[in-house]
Amino acid sequence: MQLLGIATREKTGAPMQTHFSCHITKQSGLVPDGRGKPGKRQVTVLSKEQWLQACDELNTVLPWTIRRANLFVEGIRFSQDDVGKHIQIGSLKLLITRETDPCAKMDAQHQGLTTALTPDWRGGVCCKVIEDGEIKLGDQVELIIQP
Repeated sequence: MQLLGIATREKTGAPMQTHFSCHITKQSGLVPDGRGKPGKRQVTVLSKEQWLQACDELNTVLPWTIRRANLFVEGIRFSQDDVGKHIQIGSLKLLITRETDPCAKMDAQHQGLTTALTPDWRGGVCCKVIEDGEIKLGDQVELIIQP
C-alpha cells in the first residue's frame, strides 16, 4: 500500500493544489489546508481502486483531485468495517471516523459522479489526526486494526 497523492485547498471551493510532501498536525490538519481544524473530518483519504471503479462506471478517466480528497492511496478498499481503524503513513497516524459522503458538488465536476461514488464507500473516508507527521509521495501506507 502506497501514498500516491497529496492535495490541499486554501478555502472551500478553491482549486486543489497537489504537493510532493506535507506536514500534518492534530491542530491544523494538512499544512496548508483551509479545513484542517481539529475534528472528525480533518483529513480525507481516497482509494485509487475505488476511484477507478467509479470512473469505469462513468466510462471516463478523471483526475483524483476532482474528488477534492486530501490523500490518494493505493492498495486499500475502504468499507464500514474500517471505522475505528488507523491509517499509518510514516509517523503520521490517522483515525478513520466515517465515510466521506459524496455530495452534489461532484456532479458539477462530472455529471453522474455523485452516484458513481455513493456505493461501497467509493468516496473515501474522513479521518482525525492522532499523531502528527511528515508525509511524502511514495510513502508506505498501513491500515491498522486497533484493539
